[in-house]
Amino acid sequence: MRVLVACEFSGVVRDAFIAKGCDAMSVDFLPTESDGPHYQGDVRNILGDGWDLMVAHPPCTHLAVSGAQWFAKKQREQADALDFVRLLMDAPVPRWCIENPVSVISTKIRKPDQIVHPWQFGHQASKTTCLWLKGLPKLTPTKIVGRGEFVTYLSGKRMSKWYAEAAKLPPAQRAKVRSQTFDGIANAMADQWSGVAA
Repeated sequence: MRVLVACEFSGVVRDAFIAKGCDAMSVDFLPTESDGPHYQGDVRNILGDGWDLMVAHPPCTHLAVSGAQWFAKKQREQADALDFVRLLMDAPVPRWCIENPVSVISTKIRKPDQIVHPWQFGHQASKTTCLWLKGLPKLTPTKIVGRGEFVTYLSGKRMSKWYAEAAKLPPAQRAKVRSQTFDGIANAMADQWSGVAA
């Protein structure tokens, strides 16, 4: 089975599918951070190459509601980001998952089919992750654990400790850490969806 993991530089999801015997490849403008099949470039160049399954992580910079305070100043960027999501959803791939945090995809395109958290898949951490699905079942939690530690700021804002710790990193590194898929979720995708697609 051929699996395309779009907009992934970490190789986490790609490698989980490879471990299940799939012919999986990641694609991103950035180079891969772990050795493995990777196309460095525009996913549009390879969308029509006969994939059986796609897991896509479109950039959330202009989509995530956590950045809503800047929406008015970046309407063009947000429109372009939504067009890219629509392009992925219209790709000639029979089964796909689009993954993003809580975002305007829900109001501008459609609501997600499922919302998952790392703590449902063995990681003591919270990260609201929305999944839009086509031809795939919802993920079944594999190991429910505690939700991890939280940090509460003087402003009253509360967030997961791992997410708050990432704020101490330089901006580019911070974005990478916060966007990376947790291993438990990646493994669940590979375990539960590789059989469906096959």
